[in-house]
Amino acid sequence: MQNGGMTVDPDVDDSDTVVDGALTDDERAARLDALTELIDLIRPAVQADGGDLALVHADVETGEVEVVLQGSCSSCAVSSTTLQAGVSRIMRDRLPWVTEVRGGVDDSLDYEESSAMGRGGYVPKW
Repeated sequence: MQNGGMTVDPDVDDSDTVVDGALTDDERAARLDALTELIDLIRPAVQADGGDLALVHADVETGEVEVVLQGSCSSCAVSSTTLQAGVSRIMRDRLPWVTEVRGGVDDSLDYEESSAMGRGGYVPKW
């Protein structure tokens, strides 16, 4: 069968064929597994202060990762430092394919709920 000047054999499974530097399914899965394992390694440190770290989105092709800090992190004055100086640095150091780490804080909890979860310092929003 002809396809744009190329011969295509319908009986050949080429799902793991690399096209223009794209990752194979196995490589994508390995990167996502490594990212998940690293987040699981970081989480106990965040949880010790009553917070949590969750993966929102990961594009293993481009290296873009989005995470969110939850729990007492929403009332913590240093949550942005935790995200940038801690989480982002660790991810880029340990996973060379990570190019950008974006994130934020889940501020859906009010102060009382947030402070009940840990030692995060309260910063008024006004």
